[in-house]
Amino acid sequence: MPAKKPLKPGTPAPNSGQYEEVGPRGGRTGKEATGVKGKTLPPTSKPGQGWDLVNPTKNKSGKG
Repeated sequence: MPAKKPLKPGTPAPNSGQYEEVGPRGGRTGKEATGVKGKTLPPTSKPGQGWDLVNPTKNKSGKG
């Protein structure tokens, strides 16, 4: 199964939950941000990084 690409900063979050910042080669930085479905993801700390959903919400409001 191929690894999914990280989401770019400023794109709408597909699901609500905790997103972790990942480097350009997939390494995790340990920084997290809360994403709300449909709202844009925040900027990353360095250029070329993205966001990966690590802990989706467990209620029905954040599911697509």
